[in-house]
Amino acid sequence: MSAPASPHTSLFHIPHRPFGPRRPRLTRLRCLASLAPASAGASPANDNHLIQTLCAHGRLARAAALLQGLPAPTQRTYESLLLAAARAGDAALAAAVHRRLETDPVFRSDPFLSTRLIEAYATLSALPAARQVFDEAPVKNIFLWNAMLKALALADHGEEALSRLADMGRLGVPVDSCSYSHGLKACIAGSTSHVPASARVREMHAHAIRRGYGLHTHVATTLIDCYGKLGTVTYAERVFAWMPERNVVTWSAMIGCYAKNERPGDAIELFQEMMASDADLVPNSITIVSVLHACAGVNALGQGRVLHAYILRRGFDSLVSVLNALMAMYMKCGCLEVGRYIFNWIGRRRDVVSWNSLISGYGMHGFGRESVQVFKEMIKEGMSPNIITFVSVLGACSHGGLVEEGKKLFESMVEYNVTPRAEHYACMVDLLGRAGRLDEAVELIQSMRTEPSPQVWGSLLGACRIHGHVEYAEMACSHLFDLEPRNAGNYVLLADIYARAKLQNQVEVLKDLLEEHALEKVPGCSWIEVKKRLYSFVSVDNKNQQVEELQALIGEFVAQMKNEGYVPDTASVLYDIEEEEKERILLGHSEKLAVAFGLINTGKGEVIRITKNLRLCEDCHAVNKFISKFTEREIIVRDVNRFHHFRDGVCSCRDYW
Repeated sequence: MSAPASPHTSLFHIPHRPFGPRRPRLTRLRCLASLAPASAGASPANDNHLIQTLCAHGRLARAAALLQGLPAPTQRTYESLLLAAARAGDAALAAAVHRRLETDPVFRSDPFLSTRLIEAYATLSALPAARQVFDEAPVKNIFLWNAMLKALALADHGEEALSRLADMGRLGVPVDSCSYSHGLKACIAGSTSHVPASARVREMHAHAIRRGYGLHTHVATTLIDCYGKLGTVTYAERVFAWMPERNVVTWSAMIGCYAKNERPGDAIELFQEMMASDADLVPNSITIVSVLHACAGVNALGQGRVLHAYILRRGFDSLVSVLNALMAMYMKCGCLEVGRYIFNWIGRRRDVVSWNSLISGYGMHGFGRESVQVFKEMIKEGMSPNIITFVSVLGACSHGGLVEEGKKLFESMVEYNVTPRAEHYACMVDLLGRAGRLDEAVELIQSMRTEPSPQVWGSLLGACRIHGHVEYAEMACSHLFDLEPRNAGNYVLLADIYARAKLQNQVEVLKDLLEEHALEKVPGCSWIEVKKRLYSFVSVDNKNQQVEELQALIGEFVAQMKNEGYVPDTASVLYDIEEEEKERILLGHSEKLAVAFGLINTGKGEVIRITKNLRLCEDCHAVNKFISKFTEREIIVRDVNRFHHFRDGVCSCRDYW
C-alpha cells in the first residue's frame, strides 16, 4: 500500500511557483462542461455517463436532476449515485435513488445494488432504512448479509447483529471471513446483554477456528483489534504470533493494541521490527498515528522526530489525523512551541481533535490560562466543543488552580449541548479538591444525578492525600473498595494518608487487607530515551550492580541536600523499618534512577526527559529541583497527572500538583 501524495506544502518547505499563465486543468474543464445542459438529442448512454461524471466531481444536485428524467439508469449509474451520496453525507440523494430503484423493473431486486444501498445508509447513520432494504430484498446473498452485519455493528447494535449472524446459521447461509469480522466487532459493540464482551469474543474466536477461519488474515486482524480494545493483550499477541501471513493492517492493529494498553515501548519496538521485516511493507496513516501515540506515551522525542521526517518524506503531512497525532506527540514530549507551530500550520483544516490537543497540551504543562484562551478562540472560530474538549479545559483549570474559571466552564456546558458525564464531575472534584475546597467537592458529588464513578471518588481521594483529610478519604474509599475491589492503589493511598496522620494502627489494618486479598501495588516505572533508545526503570528495594551505581549517584546529591537542611520525606514508605532503611528505599524510586541514568549518559546541557506511570512523589520532586540547580540541567518529568519542568531549582508547577 503506497502512502498518499501530499497536496499541501510540507511543514518546512514552500513550493516554487513558476511565472507565466497557468494551463487550465483537465478536471476543471470537465466540471465546467458537465454544467452545460444536455442536448435535446442526447442518448441514454451519454446521460448515464454524464451522471457518473457529475458524481465523481461532487455535482450531486445536477446528477439527481438528470436521474429523474433518465429512462434507463445503468447499474453503474445507481452505484455512482449511492457512493457519492455516502461520501457527501447526502441522505436525501440516497433516499431518492432508493425510490427510483423501487420502480425500476430491471434493478429493483438486484442484490448488488441492495448491498450498495445498505452500505450507503449505514454510512449515513440511517439504520431503519438499511433494515428496510434488507428485509424487502427477495434475494439475500452473502454480500447482502455481510453489509447488514456491518451496518448494525457500526451503529453499536451488537445484539441485533449477533442475532442476524445466528439467523445465517439457521438458514444455512455459509459465513465467510467478513461475516466473522463483523460478528467480532458486534461482540464489543453497545450491548445490554449480561454476557461479558470478552466471553463473546472468545466464543466467536473458537467458532472461527472450528470453521477454518481462525488464522485468516482479515479475521485474525479483527481479533487483535478486539482483544486490544478489551485489554487482553496476551490473547492479541498469541493471535499475532500464530498468523502465517501479516499485512500492514495486521501490524498496525498489533502496534495499536500495545499503544492503547499502556505498552508504548512494545509498540515502538514492533514498529521497528515491521520496518525491518519487509522492504515492501509500507506503513499507513493508522500505523503512523499509533506509533506517534506510543512515542508520546514514553516521551520518546528522538523516535518521534525520526517519524516526523518519515511523515514529510512519504507525504503523510496531507492528513489532518496524522498532523493531530504529531502535534500531540510534541506537546506530550514537552515541546509546546513545536506543537503550537503544527497547530498553526494545519490552519483551516483544523478539526475538533486539533483544538482539543492544543487545549490539553497547555493544560498538562500547567498553562491553565492559555488553555482557557485557546478554548475561547475555538468558540470564536465556530468550532463546537465536545465531551473531550471540556475534559481537557477543566483539567487545565485544575492544574492551574483556576477554580472560578473552571466552575464557569462547567456551568456553560449545557449551552453547547454537552451533558456533564462522570469524567467532567471528576475534573471538577479534582479542581475543588486541589484548591482545598473539599466541602464543595463533596457537595458536588452528592448533587450528581447518577452514581459517582470510581474516577470521581478517586479524585476526592487524591485531594484528601494532598490536604491530609482523613474523614473524606475514608468516605471515598468506602465506595472505591466496593467499585474497585482489586485496585490496590486505593488501599495504598489511604494507608499513606493514615501514615501522614500518624495513625499507624489503621496502616497495619490496610496492609493486612492487601495481603489477605493478594493485592499488589502497581510498581512505579519510569522511561527515558537516550540516543534514540528507550530505557525503563522500576522502583526497587533490592540490590543489583546497576541500581547500586545509580543510587550511589543520587545518594551524593542527597548528602549535599542534607547539608542545606533537606529532610527525606519517608512518610510514603509504609514498611515498619528503620528510618535509614526507608531513605535507602527512596533512593530506588524509578524516576530517581532514570534521572541518574540520564545524567551519566547524556551530554552537558542536554535536557533530561522522563515519563512516569504514577504521580511524582514529594521526595522525588524535591530531589529533582536540587539536581536541576546543582548540575545546571533542565529535567522534564511527565507523571500521570501533568508535566514538571525543573530548572534552576524551581519547578514549573510551583509545587501545586
